[in-house]
Amino acid sequence: MSSVGLCFLLFLSVTVCYWVPAGCYANGKVTKVCGSMEPHHGSSGQTGQSPYRLITNTTVFSPGDDILVTLSGSSYFEGFFLQARDATSQSSVSAVGTFILTNPAKTQLLTCNNQQDSAVSHTSDARLTEVIVMWNAPKDAPSAVQFFVTVVAHYKTFWVKQPGPIIYQHGVTPHPPQPTTTTTEAPTTTPSILPGPFTAEGCGLWKTCLLDPPGCDPKEELHCFFLSMTTVGLDKTSVMFELSGPAEGYLSFALSWDTWMGNDDVYSCVKDGNRVSVNAAFVSGRTHPEDESQSALSLVSWRLADGAIQCKFNRPAKLSSQERYDLDQEYFLFLASGRAVQGKLLKHSRQPLISTTKKRITGPPEILKGSRGPVILKMHGALMLLAWMLTGSVGTFIASFYKPDWPNQTLFGQKVWFQVHRALMMVTVTLTIVAFCLPFFYRKGWSKHAGVHPYLGCCVLALALIQPIMAAFRPSPDSHSTGIK
Repeated sequence: MSSVGLCFLLFLSVTVCYWVPAGCYANGKVTKVCGSMEPHHGSSGQTGQSPYRLITNTTVFSPGDDILVTLSGSSYFEGFFLQARDATSQSSVSAVGTFILTNPAKTQLLTCNNQQDSAVSHTSDARLTEVIVMWNAPKDAPSAVQFFVTVVAHYKTFWVKQPGPIIYQHGVTPHPPQPTTTTTEAPTTTPSILPGPFTAEGCGLWKTCLLDPPGCDPKEELHCFFLSMTTVGLDKTSVMFELSGPAEGYLSFALSWDTWMGNDDVYSCVKDGNRVSVNAAFVSGRTHPEDESQSALSLVSWRLADGAIQCKFNRPAKLSSQERYDLDQEYFLFLASGRAVQGKLLKHSRQPLISTTKKRITGPPEILKGSRGPVILKMHGALMLLAWMLTGSVGTFIASFYKPDWPNQTLFGQKVWFQVHRALMMVTVTLTIVAFCLPFFYRKGWSKHAGVHPYLGCCVLALALIQPIMAAFRPSPDSHSTGIK
């Protein structure tokens, strides 16, 4: 193959492999909280004065009218959730009327309480300073309607269900709204600071431990990733978890039914300034954790020291929430760490530590073994090594140096050296194809954080496939042709 053709092939491989869909987060589809309007960001909303205001272009309306609603503020915001509700019933959580967008690129309509287009939210975490929408009054509108909005300045800085203006139907006398009392669910415990580091003492005796590297002790080694689980009480009604490891932003572990990320019960210790926020969440796929909450956790404590995050908490073995797994079942354990920005978890850059076997959380104490290299990726490396360091190299060596040694010997009608060479090269191509596919099966798509390695893999596969294609068009040794006709 000419150098020009090879360069074109490399360019084509890289270009085709680069065309992959991009994932997105913070898409504003928050219909799960239509009632409370409270983001599940693992922290409570702000109680101080909000820098944002909600206004309408009128204070009176008739059924069928379109009312202009504007959300603005003295500083930008990254998300919002807007609804209109019956002002005559302070306990009502049902949305009233429908909205019409003026900027579909930055805002979207949502369905709340089975009523289409009854709420508005953002489409991304792009910074906004003003949002304008139209609200259409329904035929059966109540005599007074009040607008409410939740505004998210940053991931952990937000104001929940801020009351906006009240508008009245024509002929209705405006009256001061009834005072509302907002009750905030008190946390089970107030987080405290740990007096000192955890220790691996007791692992396998009265607590189950997962360690990386194996045999390390978080008390003595700063780079020790440590997860321990200790049952509490004779009836094992709760479990105490200890989590420690070096991390820039967060440290988390997950309970998973398999060794694939998705549909996992996740517990995270997130560095937020000079403190640590501990919460539980659920991961439905390769996405950010959802429905973050602290309600199921008790006796929470944490510690920051020498670049390591440590946290400790208790959790009941059984919970009514379907998204919290029962601890008397067997799960694979995932242990991951990574960066966080303003309390928001970013994708971990290092492969998670995954236990090699399932473990019943309330089961007998033991020391678990784990690996950051899944079997399927190890198979990928082994097959590539076998293909190009053994079968491919031996096949090329035989074609180059064994022609004179076997000049007349034949096997199935062909010279021995050629049959051996062809068999080895076909095995090489087959192993390459299988090895190439394995990472895609594992990642369920293209890996964006693997550097140049995937592109080199595409080039290797393309060159491997070209070899048998060229061989098929090559004239036989006794042919008078010297090229492709």
